[in-house]
Amino acid sequence: MTRFTDIGLPGKAGVELSTAGTRFTVRAPSASSVTLCLFDRSGHETGRHDLGQDGDGTFTTMVKGLEPGVRYGFRADGPWQPENGHRFDRSKLLVDPYAVRLDRPFVYDPRLAAFGEDTAGIVPKAVLEEPLPPINPGRPRFEPGGLIYEVPVRAFTMLHPELPRAERGTLRALAHPAIIDHLRKLHVSAVELMPITAWIDERHLPPLGLTNAWGYNPVTMLALDPRLAPGGIADLRYAVDALHAADIGVILDVVFNHTGESDKEGPTLSLRGLGNATYYRHDRDDPGTLVNDTGCGNTLACDRPEVQELVLAAMRHFVTQAGIDGFRFDLAPVLGRDANGFSKDARLLQYIADDPVLHDRILIAEPWDIGPGGYQLGNFGPPWLEWNDRARDDMRRYWRNDHGMAGALATRLSGSSDIFHDSGRNRTRSVNFIAAHDGFPLGDLVCFQNKHNEANGEDNRDGHGANYSWNNGVEGPTDDPTTIAARETDARALIASLFASRGTILLTAGDEFGHSQGGNNNAYAQDNTITWRHWDELNQGRLEYTRAWAELRAQSPPLTGTRFLKDSDGSAEPDQVSWLTADGHPMQPVHWEDPERQGFMMVLGPPGERLTVVFNRGQSEIQCALPATPGLWRPASPEASVEKAIPARSVVCWRETSG
Repeated sequence: MTRFTDIGLPGKAGVELSTAGTRFTVRAPSASSVTLCLFDRSGHETGRHDLGQDGDGTFTTMVKGLEPGVRYGFRADGPWQPENGHRFDRSKLLVDPYAVRLDRPFVYDPRLAAFGEDTAGIVPKAVLEEPLPPINPGRPRFEPGGLIYEVPVRAFTMLHPELPRAERGTLRALAHPAIIDHLRKLHVSAVELMPITAWIDERHLPPLGLTNAWGYNPVTMLALDPRLAPGGIADLRYAVDALHAADIGVILDVVFNHTGESDKEGPTLSLRGLGNATYYRHDRDDPGTLVNDTGCGNTLACDRPEVQELVLAAMRHFVTQAGIDGFRFDLAPVLGRDANGFSKDARLLQYIADDPVLHDRILIAEPWDIGPGGYQLGNFGPPWLEWNDRARDDMRRYWRNDHGMAGALATRLSGSSDIFHDSGRNRTRSVNFIAAHDGFPLGDLVCFQNKHNEANGEDNRDGHGANYSWNNGVEGPTDDPTTIAARETDARALIASLFASRGTILLTAGDEFGHSQGGNNNAYAQDNTITWRHWDELNQGRLEYTRAWAELRAQSPPLTGTRFLKDSDGSAEPDQVSWLTADGHPMQPVHWEDPERQGFMMVLGPPGERLTVVFNRGQSEIQCALPATPGLWRPASPEASVEKAIPARSVVCWRETSG
């Protein structure tokens, strides 16, 4: 059991309401003083209280007579020594890192970064709020091997015609029957909500007329962004309850690697003003220089107890107040890194795994950042699942017709044992995906060979250049029916490949019905129709195709299993596989090594219960010879036929039955 006292800090940071009054506790190492500032609902300051120092950088005060709804913030005094990492500025009103609700969103203003400029009028105030009755969440409503559906809450719901206008763009929209119905028809096991805690625009965006649309620039870790949750944590609980009632889990995408306070020119909003040298990592040889392992200007010092306490408190808050089933960690190596590098046994990672509230939650790592040794795919170890970018790239490259990709595809389809077979473990921890929020949506992969990010205002310099995409002969939109048909075929092949892969799979909202960003592969700043899902323009055929594969996968344990596959031996072992040529012969090294190989078969499961999945990336239809069976092979996927013909550029599945 992990307690905050185990971390080495006295008491408990944050706000506690009791009959004796309201206790405010702040961690501000190196500060000389901390002051609580109280405000009424109109933003008028009503009083100040100096916090007493309890030692170890902890400041506390008890105030009587405060009612829920009171607004508050802090001011901290101390050395202004940027060369030593200290940036105390008493003129800055600071948001409580443990705030659970804010009165308004963050809005970037140059005054937030100006030393000596009072910011009380432009910084959101924390709202004093009684906690909801705690939830005992029970086991997570998600099991590895299921389908995770990545949801940008605002973009997903803004244009949905069946949603009440007041709820569009908010968490409460996710509880609407139309949304629930859509998710159930896709057999979604859990939604993964892109960041929902309060964030701020990067400072270069306002002059461009742009705003952050993704939320990966947070200021707070517990308080939800008021644009997504006007009602605070109650709105999240409402959405989670509705999703749980439909047997759909909820995973939060959390950003515990940096904050929106950015680099040394960034705003002072919270942690920077309370202890810049404590909360952020600095160059050990140059304490005035922020480490930038995140590419976002700063990096949280997750090896420090003050940061560890904050991360654990945030996670516990979402589990006990909203019933969250798990977490996906953006740039997760930061959580396991100190000045000496990354370790899967890092203290914070151990605290999370051992915590009595968190120990059974689903934990998913994005296992890379841009710091030294930042690519850690496969290195987190159980119980962590990991986003698998090699599955993403190899599936794309196979269908792009890159040479020699048959073996790579087979490895990804079967759970990437080359990556996750660590220490003799027998289960994959892979989260397979074709596309995610970062990069092209799935539909754009087959329409654009190059990125087109001009709308981001950076002369198309931003975003990844290696997309492994193709355009079927025409870059971007076209009216040519042949090109349109080819693109549709390729998009469906990518979808089917994802659903035919073992392990957990992730589908980004809208990819099932043709969402496009017009070639923008870094649409983080496009809170507009570039990222909003166009529900009135659905590609209905692609949607029905995706639903059919989702139904097939949900009814097929050989696809949702997580154990590594063994060569077929004719036994009742469920986790066995045969790899065959299209004419039914075992694949030999010469077949796998053939750079021009266009197709092969994957036969999963024990005799009598097998699935055969055929992959044909060629430009011509092929006939296949399914394995001998005393029963029948019945078509199981949309393009399967009794004639065993495999259309060009397709994935087709048959199910073995007794008769």
